[in-house]
Amino acid sequence: MQDIVIGKNRFSLAERIGSGGEGEVYAINGRSGQAVKIYFASKRRERETKVRAMVGEGLAVKTDLIAYPGEIASDQRGNFIGFVMRRVTGCRPVHELYDPKSRKIHFPKADYRFLIHSALNVARAVGKVHQTGCVIGDLNHSGVLVAPDATVALIDADSFQFRVNGRSYPCVVGVPDFTPPELHGKNLATVERTIAHDNFGLAVAIFHLLFMGKHPYAGIRKGSETSMGEDIARNRFAYSLQRSAQTQSKPPPGALTLDLFPDVLSKTFEAAFGLTPGARPSALDWIHALSKLESSLSHCTKVKTHYYPSAAKGCVWCKLTAKSGLDMFPDMSAVTPNIPTDARGTEQAIREILAFRFPAVGDLLPAVMVRGASSALSEAKGGKRGRTLLGLLMMGGAVAGFIYATPVWFIWIGLAFWGWSFVGDREVSSSPFVQAFKDADERVQRELNAFMQRNGLTEVVKVRGDLDATIATYKGHDDALSREVMKLKSNRESRQRQAYLDRFSVRRANISGIGPAKTATLISFGIETAGDVNRSTVMQVPGFGEVMTGKLVAWRRRHESRFKYDRTPNAQDVADERALRGRFAAEKAKLESTIRNGLGTLRNARAKLDSLPARVKNDRGLSDALATRAQAERDLKELDASVPASTVALTVATPPQPPRAPHVATPTPSRRAGAASSPSCPKCGSSMRRRSGRYGQFWGCSRYPKCRGSRN
Repeated sequence: MQDIVIGKNRFSLAERIGSGGEGEVYAINGRSGQAVKIYFASKRRERETKVRAMVGEGLAVKTDLIAYPGEIASDQRGNFIGFVMRRVTGCRPVHELYDPKSRKIHFPKADYRFLIHSALNVARAVGKVHQTGCVIGDLNHSGVLVAPDATVALIDADSFQFRVNGRSYPCVVGVPDFTPPELHGKNLATVERTIAHDNFGLAVAIFHLLFMGKHPYAGIRKGSETSMGEDIARNRFAYSLQRSAQTQSKPPPGALTLDLFPDVLSKTFEAAFGLTPGARPSALDWIHALSKLESSLSHCTKVKTHYYPSAAKGCVWCKLTAKSGLDMFPDMSAVTPNIPTDARGTEQAIREILAFRFPAVGDLLPAVMVRGASSALSEAKGGKRGRTLLGLLMMGGAVAGFIYATPVWFIWIGLAFWGWSFVGDREVSSSPFVQAFKDADERVQRELNAFMQRNGLTEVVKVRGDLDATIATYKGHDDALSREVMKLKSNRESRQRQAYLDRFSVRRANISGIGPAKTATLISFGIETAGDVNRSTVMQVPGFGEVMTGKLVAWRRRHESRFKYDRTPNAQDVADERALRGRFAAEKAKLESTIRNGLGTLRNARAKLDSLPARVKNDRGLSDALATRAQAERDLKELDASVPASTVALTVATPPQPPRAPHVATPTPSRRAGAASSPSCPKCGSSMRRRSGRYGQFWGCSRYPKCRGSRN
């Protein structure tokens, strides 16, 4: 390799670090921590003046966040060839952090806190550029590098707009998806950039980080489709809550929304992508808003790597995983299959739980003695006697009329029939008293529920019901694991093909007609690699018709044609099965813990349960309800009517559907066998409720007493 001269000293070039449209970057032997950018010969003359001015201004010593030109590099004849800068090592382009699939490869331990902290550091770095008197101009994802500790460095600093001694050295390039609305359609080489322009690009970069690589202007539009460039130029911020009626846009499926974030952050994004360039938040404004978000995150109780905005009122990552099957921040620590379990102790706990019995309602609720009929029944009977007497009088009058006023005999016949109807209707209807009994029975149920609540036993009843679902899931756990292992092995070729295709990012596709803006749109709609490309999915992306879709599909097929299935078991197979077994082992441990804790709750409640009958007698509300029902029952017996069966029970909430098997990216585990949901009634097909009877708990039809179907 050629030697270069820095100052008065000669150095040899080491390995090439990278290359671009203007030149190549090399390490320097004897200069640890530094690199040299050597321009192509055709670029040296137009770059020399600007680079010398930046070196002369001493920008490189003002901050270590930006790889500014620090020294001039010359050839052995003293001719300008490039500049020396800080060497940035161990970092990756920021898009490899915010794009979900690449994040799992390059930042596998990153959680949402890491992304927020990286966004903070991007804002700090951009703010530092502005403090040095420069404007980035071409702020984009390839010029921002992120380290494993979330620190950030900016590169390509020689393209920054720079002004010194009254002369401006412009930034002549730009990426469409980071270019603000007011610059679309303009010749960037002739435009003097401002901090407001940078603030737009900064907001796009932060949005990418917080919204999993999605672009703020890539959404679903009403009306005819337009390009992203047109949408940016027309200020159609797809996520806007304040201007949704004007933008006629909404986020793509599966995207986060602004209302999930604190107001300060939501308003900052609205201002950044609003109608007034001068109102765009500065780097300092973003530092304030992101710090608020960082300090207000909630921690998911189910997945320890899930941190989410508190304003979301629930883990957004768990919800996205349930919808898409893709966990944005998987818990990699849960893949160790050797998690200790206690099968013997758990089985013993299960036997004790299943033997646990609540007091039967008949034993719990005392019998109430009632003397005589109620006033309502007495009044009803009295009314019937009065009607009977009136009927007899009417019939007597009809007989007298026949004797003394025969010519109007038809009147007396009518009067006789009318009187007979009164005499014949002597029975008191039982319907209102049956309804009174049912109402009283429902009141007893309400008072019993309230009694259980007052005595701290409602949770015990619920725990007992939930344990049925947990035990059913635990019993089917090993069978479910066996099925998933078989499924994992059976689709080995498809997983291997998917992993191969995921190596080819659409960002590096280099397909004619699909530039940065269209690429950003694809990624915003979940198409990140060749493995995500299929015709139907791409056709749903705005701006992609038959022609562009055909190009993408052809690109995928070219890569797919080179795929070769390796039948030999490899390290990935071992890792996949280990991950699957690890997730199942982690869930089994959780199930065992739930069962043991549930048993502890039941044991602690035993003393309270034993004292329930005595407490019931002293409970005024429940005693009154029982007395009312007893009176209603006595009234029905007075009428010789059948008494409906009581539906009062120590109600156990219907056990919820047991949780899904632990998620594995490919394949997705199915729901567990033996899930304990509410069974159907064997007689009428209706849902059933868990009840407690004389011989323990059983399933009873929800339509009882109309239907008496039951299951054990």
